[in-house]
Amino acid sequence: MSTSNVLVYIVRHDLRVSDNPILHRLASTSDHGFTHVLPLVILPPRQIEVSGFLKEGAESPFPEAKSEVGHYWRCGPHRAKFIAESIWNLRENLEKIGGSLTIRIGPYDEVLKSLVAGLRESDFKVGGVWTIGEEGYEEKQDERALSKACSSLNVDFQVWVDEKYFIDDRDLKLDSSEALPDVFTTYRKMMEPLREKPRAVLPTPSKDSLPKPVDNSKIPHQDSPFEIPSSFAEFEEALMRPIDRVLSTVPPFPEGAKSAHPFRGGEDSAHHRLDYLIKSGNANLYKDTRNGLLGSDFSTKLSAYLAQGCITARQVHDKIVLFEDGKDEAFAESQGYGDGENEGTKAIRFELLWRDYMRLCTRKFKEKLFLRSGFRDDQSNKWKSGRKGEIQDGQQQSADEISQIVQRVFDGTTGMGLIDASQRELLHTGYTSNRARQNVASFLAKHLSIDWRYGAEWYEMLLVDYDVSSNWANWQYVAGVGNDPRGEARIFNPVKQAFDYDKEGEYVRRWVPEVRQLEKLEHVFQAWTTPKDDWDHLGLTGLPMAEDPVKKIDFTVEGKPKSFRRPFVRRRGPGRGGSNRAAQPTVSSQTPTETNGDKGGDGNGAENASSGQQNVPHQNNTPNNHRGGFRGGRGYGRGYRNRASRGPRGYRGGRGSSSVHYNQVSPPPPPPNSMQTMVAAEQAQ
Repeated sequence: MSTSNVLVYIVRHDLRVSDNPILHRLASTSDHGFTHVLPLVILPPRQIEVSGFLKEGAESPFPEAKSEVGHYWRCGPHRAKFIAESIWNLRENLEKIGGSLTIRIGPYDEVLKSLVAGLRESDFKVGGVWTIGEEGYEEKQDERALSKACSSLNVDFQVWVDEKYFIDDRDLKLDSSEALPDVFTTYRKMMEPLREKPRAVLPTPSKDSLPKPVDNSKIPHQDSPFEIPSSFAEFEEALMRPIDRVLSTVPPFPEGAKSAHPFRGGEDSAHHRLDYLIKSGNANLYKDTRNGLLGSDFSTKLSAYLAQGCITARQVHDKIVLFEDGKDEAFAESQGYGDGENEGTKAIRFELLWRDYMRLCTRKFKEKLFLRSGFRDDQSNKWKSGRKGEIQDGQQQSADEISQIVQRVFDGTTGMGLIDASQRELLHTGYTSNRARQNVASFLAKHLSIDWRYGAEWYEMLLVDYDVSSNWANWQYVAGVGNDPRGEARIFNPVKQAFDYDKEGEYVRRWVPEVRQLEKLEHVFQAWTTPKDDWDHLGLTGLPMAEDPVKKIDFTVEGKPKSFRRPFVRRRGPGRGGSNRAAQPTVSSQTPTETNGDKGGDGNGAENASSGQQNVPHQNNTPNNHRGGFRGGRGYGRGYRNRASRGPRGYRGGRGSSSVHYNQVSPPPPPPNSMQTMVAAEQAQ
């Protein structure tokens, strides 16, 4: 009988060796009884398109990894590249301490059953399967499937506490998930003082402190029809191949523009970035710069690393504490060293807590995270849809017309400068600022009254820092169906926001070359306002953003408003999106873009064209991604909103700080409370 005892450690969003509770347990004690450990990364085919790993001529047994509402890829090229880099860096770091990493493709339970069977054939006993728990609906399904598989295999299965967050679950003052306050401010006050709350960081295992790795020759191969490349270049190429066409119709990268997120994935890069933030002094400035739009230093840019578990929130906190307390000579030359907590470092902790809160909301509301009606279960909104089966009473535009409008928003051709710049930056780089994300979400959901889940799914595809809780809960927040206490009353004016946060128009001009020749900011921010006599020589003639904007917001440039509480009168202007409560004008018959895809069918042509068509056969091309168990019908499905406003906290943008006064025309203004500008909230980006 074999004396070996293998632990299979299924790695999900914990792509690191430092501050890793499972690796720490294996390295620091011997009473676990395992002689070998097999860290295993599984690429789930419903979340990541895996047809690039098919053997030549083979057909994928899985449907394409596309979303339910918009039929977009679940994971686009920017995040796929980041994930590939992060996985490979984990492999390298495990090898440095005497370990190894196995990569497989397929549903979690099927991969595990095949692996255990193969190991048993090689005379290995599999004594346990461990993984770190997660809160997403699909992730919980995977845990249940693993538990069932382990039960049938007579293997012990354990789900560990996810310790990559700021405040450990075991230290929360909550008796149950239902006890989580529905308002963030209440939760924040429960957790303060934040600086004292996080647990200590766990040390990195020393070399050869882990149980032995399983000899690679004894590990069963990837099940057919897939194969796993042995080199990083081939692995990355296989992961990217099916989804590269997402960017095939994107205009050329604008001359002079640069990515605000040029960072490589992985644990090593995460710590390099954190050290840079502190040494450069940018962490101290975070409160003042976090609403920036251009450059790589206006925010922490740690969100992608936190989402993949390349670094933990308490590691960020711990390094900042060393700086604040003057206990790490590496930061001795940095301004503020040893001076304690400052406004910038305090703001970073605040944002880390916000990420915690979004995750806890996912735990509390479960599948409601993906419902069109949101956490509030609000059925009153008349959301416009590009899906014929979801058109509600009062929607005057056809499904195809709404699909065209949705695609113009995502292509960045709406005529609203801030929205277009953000969307083009997102397409090209996988990143756009939190301030811009909030405006896009508000524009789609509140100005155009379009089903916010289109935006959630689009961001899921393109964001390099996508996180299921932060993404979907924040979109709900902005759409007014989440846990924003002001709900529908909070509306962003994207013209005012552009004046407030892009004061010279540099951001919009950088990403929307069509408006670079325009001198006046009001023309840059809404090209249609340019006098028509100038359109020809400025190159605006024929551009949908000028001739047929998706929405118009009339405004006047005046002196500083008298009231700092009401920097502009917020009234919804006329446009093709209109309001949830009013009859809508018919959309223009002019074809807005060349990327509308199928002109008939179910109204999803635009989405299909933009998200790319791969020339790889699939046995079932119907997306099987119905999170929460809802399959269309009443419009329930996955949803996200990337606008993160949290209650009063002192970080308020645009409350009379601009010297510009805007008057929007049309329906009467909302109640006075809705005039307050939203409290900005970032995902610790």
